[in-house]
Amino acid sequence: MSAAVKYTLGRIGLFAAVVAALWLVDMNIFLKLMLALVFSAALSFFLLKGWRDEMAEEMATAAERRRAEKERLRSALAGEDEDRETPPN
Repeated sequence: MSAAVKYTLGRIGLFAAVVAALWLVDMNIFLKLMLALVFSAALSFFLLKGWRDEMAEEMATAAERRRAEKERLRSALAGEDEDRETPPN
């Protein structure tokens, strides 16, 4: 499973858990949801650090791979491709 999917599901799960905990408190539903959003964001900062770091590493790797592919394509289009194949006759 992708690190981004794990992290996203973890954030949603934390939000749902905090909403469930606040459900027992007698207050406005909008206030409950806003508090759940703030508390789940704070909890995810500490509890999901590993998954967040893993997701950041995946994203950095993908960005580097896209950058390298873009440079390869630019050099190929400019005629600077050293290992290009010979065109068929």
